Amino acid sequence: MSAHLVTSTTPTPTNTTANPIAAAAAHFFNDLLDQIPLPRWAVYMIFVGGALLLLVGCLCICIKCCCKGKKKKHQKKKDEKINPNGVNGKTTTALVQPDVVDVDYGSTKQQRGKLLYSLDYNAAQSELIVGIKQADGLKAMDLGGSSDPYVKVYICPDKSKTCETKVFRNTLNPVFNEHFSFQITKSSLLKSTVVMQVFDFNRFSKHNIIGELRLPLSSVDWNHVIEEWQHLAEPAKFEDENLGEICISLRYVPTASKLTVVILEAKNLKRMDIGGSSDPYVKVQLALDKRKWKKRKTSVKKKTLNPYYNESFTFDVSFEQIQRVNLVISVWDHDAVTRNDAMGKIFLGCDASGNQLRHWADMLSNPRRPVAQWHILLSAEQVNSTLALKKKIPLSSRLPF
Repeated sequence: MSAHLVTSTTPTPTNTTANPIAAAAAHFFNDLLDQIPLPRWAVYMIFVGGALLLLVGCLCICIKCCCKGKKKKHQKKKDEKINPNGVNGKTTTALVQPDVVDVDYGSTKQQRGKLLYSLDYNAAQSELIVGIKQADGLKAMDLGGSSDPYVKVYICPDKSKTCETKVFRNTLNPVFNEHFSFQITKSSLLKSTVVMQVFDFNRFSKHNIIGELRLPLSSVDWNHVIEEWQHLAEPAKFEDENLGEICISLRYVPTASKLTVVILEAKNLKRMDIGGSSDPYVKVQLALDKRKWKKRKTSVKKKTLNPYYNESFTFDVSFEQIQRVNLVISVWDHDAVTRNDAMGKIFLGCDASGNQLRHWADMLSNPRRPVAQWHILLSAEQVNSTLALKKKIPLSSRLPF
């Protein structure tokens, strides 16, 4: 009897539900895709495109962060190179004003020298006594390494009297010991400035200024006599003095190409004559393209510092020219024997500034209407240097067409 071995093998069931969460997610994802009314490949392309956009955005953020970190690192290195704590206190301003080293005020004062002066005011007699004692270490102005110094003294803004010391030859350490008196009230004293200018004398050429002191008298203690040394400073480019005011009216008519200038009046003009008065008249000049073009002048008003003119002048100026024209107004003191002296000057027009430019603009914006305004007179040197007129007459004015 044969025996049969029956081998029973129990089948190992497949674990299809080993991860029920993943299966549920896959089933949900398939159902979601089935509900989208697009082909399955289109849906996949949309997902791939979104993933690429997300990847590019992350990449841009990373690059920006890296650049920011490098910039901070570079700025830190730069700050380490320029550390204010390691810079001398006398030179820290060079970080803000690099050219300040070129203007060495300390050495400039030492090169110009110093002046010993005195100030004394007698209130009962309204008299200011300015003493010029001596100078020391003056700047050499001559080729031989010396100078011929003298001192000029006056009071601003009045400047009605100017005094000078005698000239000392071939010395940088002159001893003057001279005193000058000025009649000035206490109220005027507090608004004035005493100017002491040291010059080098030249017999056949212009005297060169070595340096100057400007002392506001309002800051001086008048309870005792002042006597002190001070270093000479660089001379002021323009004199700060009261030259008076002038009132003028401007009117422009574009259709007729007419510019009308009315010189109305002036006040508080500078005293030019020995008697404390002046004989003022006004010059009216047009400059086209920085060249002298047309000019007129008023009558002379005798012995007055507050003249009234009310004189009108009309010029032919086209609309194209009015945009290139400057109007120069100058006040002069008339002298029958000697040369006439300039008392003050202003200019209005395309190259002007401040109140002068505003007056000119008001005239242009109000055609056919006169516009009047007061102006403070400036020195002729200041106006000439600003305007810088050329000497030649414009060629167009010479042509017959």
